[in-house]
Amino acid sequence: MNTISNKTYNATPSTVDKKWVIVDAEDRPLGRLASEVASILRGKNKPEFTPHIDTGDQVIVINSEKVKLTGKKMTDKLYFRHSGYPGAEKFTPANEMLEKDPTSLVTKAVRGMLPKNRLGRKLLTNLRVYAGPVHPHTAQQPELKEI
Repeated sequence: MNTISNKTYNATPSTVDKKWVIVDAEDRPLGRLASEVASILRGKNKPEFTPHIDTGDQVIVINSEKVKLTGKKMTDKLYFRHSGYPGAEKFTPANEMLEKDPTSLVTKAVRGMLPKNRLGRKLLTNLRVYAGPVHPHTAQQPELKEI
């Protein structure tokens, strides 16, 4: 008689195989890029995905200065920040953020698509964003991921 195990597989931190992945942001819409990167960081593209464990890969995003925003989002989309003092809220348009620090635009988009808990903060440490095509992680032998 053939017995089939009905046990659910749960990954543990010691059994997770983490790889390094490069994603090129050139001419990619920001939201679509961020959702794919968040999925890779979370590990949802792997068969051993476990919701409460960091099963994702290390992600390197290059060319973040060449990311696209469709429609009038470049001028109309506003990013909010607040110092904590009354009346101290500040709004920054997307084109200003892209000029000042292009990596923050991609990082904020990915952060918004990760869980809002300890795991999400841990997953964000696996993301590295660079404005140009050069990155210092060649020793990790990352593989290029086409999105």
